[in-house]
Amino acid sequence: MPTSVQTSFLSDDAPEAAALARAAAQRGTPGSFDELHGVIAEEAAAGAELAPPWRQFFDAAGSDGWVDLAQTKARIGRRVQDDGVTYNVYAEGAAAANAWPLEPLPFLIDATAWAAIEEGVKQRARLLDAVLADVYGSRRLLDEGLLPASLVLAHPQYLRAMHGCSPSGGVHLHVAAFDLARGRDGDWRVVSQRTQAPSGLGYLLQNRLIISQQFPAAFRDLHVQRVAAGFLGLLQGLQRLSPEGDSARVVLLTPGPHNETYFEHAFLSRYLGVTLVEGGDLTVRGERLFLKTLHGLEPVHVLLRRVDDEYLDPLELRGDSALGVPGLLGVIRAGQVVVANAPGAGFLESPGLAAFWPAVARRLLGEELLLPSTTSWWCGEDAVWQAQRDRLADFVVAPTFPSSATTEGFAPHGVAELSAAARESLLSDIDARPAAYTLQARVRPSEIPVWNDGALEPRAALVRVYAMTDGRGGWHVMPGALTRVATRRDAAQDAWLSMQHGSVSVDTWVMTEGQVDATTLLPKPLSAGDLSRTRRTVTSRSAENLYWLGRYTERADNSVRLARITLESLNNANPVMLDALGRLALRNGLIGGAVPSPVQSVRVFERSLVHTMADTSAMSVAFNLRALRHCAQALRERLSVEHWKLIDAVGRNFEERLGAVLQPRAAGVAAGGTGHAVESVDDVMVVLQRAATHLAAITGAQSDRMTRDDGWRLLSVGRQTERLDFLTQALMLGLQLDLPARDDGFALLLGLFDSTITYRAQFQARRELPPLLHLLVLELDNPRSLAGVARTLRDRVERLARHEQRWVQRMLDELPAPDEWSLEQLLEVDEDGRHAVLLSSLKTLSERTQALSAEVGRRLFSHVGPGDHTVWQ
Repeated sequence: MPTSVQTSFLSDDAPEAAALARAAAQRGTPGSFDELHGVIAEEAAAGAELAPPWRQFFDAAGSDGWVDLAQTKARIGRRVQDDGVTYNVYAEGAAAANAWPLEPLPFLIDATAWAAIEEGVKQRARLLDAVLADVYGSRRLLDEGLLPASLVLAHPQYLRAMHGCSPSGGVHLHVAAFDLARGRDGDWRVVSQRTQAPSGLGYLLQNRLIISQQFPAAFRDLHVQRVAAGFLGLLQGLQRLSPEGDSARVVLLTPGPHNETYFEHAFLSRYLGVTLVEGGDLTVRGERLFLKTLHGLEPVHVLLRRVDDEYLDPLELRGDSALGVPGLLGVIRAGQVVVANAPGAGFLESPGLAAFWPAVARRLLGEELLLPSTTSWWCGEDAVWQAQRDRLADFVVAPTFPSSATTEGFAPHGVAELSAAARESLLSDIDARPAAYTLQARVRPSEIPVWNDGALEPRAALVRVYAMTDGRGGWHVMPGALTRVATRRDAAQDAWLSMQHGSVSVDTWVMTEGQVDATTLLPKPLSAGDLSRTRRTVTSRSAENLYWLGRYTERADNSVRLARITLESLNNANPVMLDALGRLALRNGLIGGAVPSPVQSVRVFERSLVHTMADTSAMSVAFNLRALRHCAQALRERLSVEHWKLIDAVGRNFEERLGAVLQPRAAGVAAGGTGHAVESVDDVMVVLQRAATHLAAITGAQSDRMTRDDGWRLLSVGRQTERLDFLTQALMLGLQLDLPARDDGFALLLGLFDSTITYRAQFQARRELPPLLHLLVLELDNPRSLAGVARTLRDRVERLARHEQRWVQRMLDELPAPDEWSLEQLLEVDEDGRHAVLLSSLKTLSERTQALSAEVGRRLFSHVGPGDHTVWQ
């Protein structure tokens, strides 16, 4: 912070916050419009008066708010982390989930400026929807030459499959986004537009929720318009276009958790109260679209999509797509579903079309454009290219088409920054393929103040404004925007600001001179009748992920416990115990089949066990923890932030800490060491103990902090299935090796069942088979006994499949009930000294458990069996 400003905080009569802001404001970049002062940057002298909205903002925030800006920025960062707001989530690694970058100061737009933006954006939306209707209909624009056929029809996002299709409700474009920049003259211009599947609405909302709470007095005093009405209008507009009206079922189609904007997909689905789905959740039956749920197929009437055109329908578009729905285009042509936006709108995003919009607006609307585009020249017109060829250095070169099988895309770049050789190469490329290139006039966006190290630093800003159909032939504009800001003063000279390339975001406050809209999306009061009909939909994909979330939670817990017990027992174990530990480790993926048994070599086995635990390609501890994370990642919309963080942390911490333990040994071997032993089993045990503690917390979150709906029951079915199979197999092996007859074997079985403390509390130091079987097999009060687990499993399956009583009853009739077993019969020994009845019962229990698991998958997840599911209307 400048010394003079900082010193003023120490005086008894601190100046007004607006005066402090003036003192801390840096000069804007010459040639840019200075939003803070409301003039061209070079006209704002040092200490110049702030523009009225900014003066009002800082005065409303007060001197305390000014002093607190650094702490405010830190609070915003913590809130972003707590809310799990991420961008650019691709796959593995710590850098895969980037926290959403959000600056504290908003972008202020006064009512007069916004009125011009709003009218211009509405007109643009009307124009683009009319263009789509014409291009996919009568094609007057192409026939009359107002749009070049070679520019439209050659675009990879022009879909011939949509020609002649009139979408449900007659609307092609439902949501459109326009990136605007204010020039040095103070006027707004359209830099680019997004019409295929515009992103950012969820981040816009998240920005508002966070920033408005940091400056509540300023938000109130500036009469900032709220955005809830815009989101409600989006939902209602889509429903009006469907024949079902207000009762239309709306779903949001996402590419999945690895998409860079998946957070906003999950966030928007919760806020709008619609179901988040992936392509595999939907199916087409008889020219209608259905959602696959636990209880059958439910019709879908509106599809708000975030999947690009080419991936929507593998039957008619990209055949290798796993993101879309086979047959979807047929449903659209039949008018049985509203898809927002209708496929085929992507070609409108081409910068090469910018120069043609004024004439098209006059032809289709009989109007002049209210919001001009930045000056662009499509090189596909030979006269245009020849006229501008010698002035190439004055432009930014942008791709006319995106990358595809037939076109080549590239990042826009300023020609002036290229070397002489690079310019000559570019000239040759454009001469060879002129249609692939578009020239855009260099634009210097206006600059807004960003708080940086005690000063207000001007940064270039680009504003994304959203228009949405009202379902009645009109449009409304979201009274807010997603504003992206350059991270450096010298960045984004040409308005190519992108979150993918390191820009940051600010909230956008639109001020109103009238009444602030009080619309809310908080649900209306529910009656007793409403509550009795409430049923949360669980899609088949979510169901399957919940099921495997339960299984992998239990599987990870079992593998961690088994690894700890094995490492603790190896050094003092006798051959029988070593054999048992080796078999258990092999069956549960802790070692590979080629590893020698611990009976043959304890040290080799120990080393292999530790290193396999860290191997994510083997079905060991790290693999199970990573699989657990993958399942949870696909369920972000159903998990609390704390639950997700626990799951995310356990696998990452385990891999990092175990890797740190193993790294010194790897370095020693590379330096010529023998590497015949693990450096410190104690260090490995510490890593396992931390993982066990994390998993216990995850189990607690699943048991106590999730709603007991069908999704949770399925998660519990997964856990109980995995637990029952693991414990049954462990007890079978123990009996086959006669482990209960040995002190260490007796203790091993109690440890595997996690029942050591319980046994000691009930039976003290007795080492007898009857109490052991009573506790581990028959005791219903023990949540890890076979009887307790089987009883819980039966209860969950009965509640889960209550709509299909015959099926569930048949399955459960075949599942043994250990609580009905007789201890006397279980203790019987045949002439060979074997517990034949017990072993046979355990074998049957294991087989029926696995059969139940397979049947649950076929019946509830795939929907490819007999067509006897209920279709809910």
